Amino acid sequence: MPRLNLDQLPAVLGRGLAPVYLVSGEEPLLVAEAADAIRAAARAAGYTDRNVFFIERGFDWDELRGATQSLSLFADRRIVELRLPSGKPDKGAPLLAALAANPPPDLLVLVITEKLDKKAGEAPWVQSFAQRGVWVPVWPVGAAALPAWLAARAKRGGVEIEPGAVELIAERVEGNLLAAQQELEKLRLLANGRPITRELVEGSVADSARYDVFQLAEAASKGDAARALRILLGLKSEGVEPTLILWALVRELRGLWQAKERVRLRSSQRGGWNQASTPSAAALARLRDMPLAGLLREASLVDRVVKGNLQGDPWTGLMSLTATLAGALQPTMLSGRVAS
Repeated sequence: MPRLNLDQLPAVLGRGLAPVYLVSGEEPLLVAEAADAIRAAARAAGYTDRNVFFIERGFDWDELRGATQSLSLFADRRIVELRLPSGKPDKGAPLLAALAANPPPDLLVLVITEKLDKKAGEAPWVQSFAQRGVWVPVWPVGAAALPAWLAARAKRGGVEIEPGAVELIAERVEGNLLAAQQELEKLRLLANGRPITRELVEGSVADSARYDVFQLAEAASKGDAARALRILLGLKSEGVEPTLILWALVRELRGLWQAKERVRLRSSQRGGWNQASTPSAAALARLRDMPLAGLLREASLVDRVVKGNLQGDPWTGLMSLTATLAGALQPTMLSGRVAS
């Protein structure tokens, strides 16, 4: 069976159980919900016994081999669940591949792991799970898709929610789906059968956004100044070091510079500097209007401020650099920036 989207899982489970399941991803809420759905379907089919193994360094794979070969003391059908944080079973890979290829009778194997990159996804044991069972790669919900995700969640819970309320929740919990789910549950209770309004959200939803420096760089390069500055303030409140934020912005600028040079040289070659990003389509669409030389010079000045070699406030410099990259400011001589 090929890889499934999370939305396809309930229908597939309804048609019957596979002997092995692999759930991979970095979003805790969605990974947990996928695993819960598999466990619930298994319990309904009579898999009432469950053994959980946490795969850590030095794990004894013979213990798992024995568990999959022995009869249960409490039930005829069992779930053997493996928590594999690294996504790399190392010495246990042949055993996992064998379990998928020749599953023991009355045994369901569930492996839960982190996001698998392209190389990890091509490992024989992963391919064996995908071919003989079900692989559910769980992807994060991006900023653009979050409002629709929230609206669908509310509808599934039998709650009506106004568009303005959805947008505000998405803004305050961006990147943190667990917080989003908790807020929806709280709002459902507060609404008490009435539609969830923006006013209700304003009075009850905490700012639980979880940002990272790559989201900041992407938003700025796309020209979304409001979101970029909101993320920057969020990173500041979370205690993220200015050095790391500047690194991400410079990495984005390098990627944009490389893209601009490829256009100038009419080259499709993608090699170049290390630590350079691959700009989004939205960022590339703005490429001609970006003062990249001035932005790189400004980044150099901010770097000196961050390192204490130039007087100034690092966060003011980062805010200016972010806003300029996003198109909300233009570099000027008076502000210490030189236009390209």
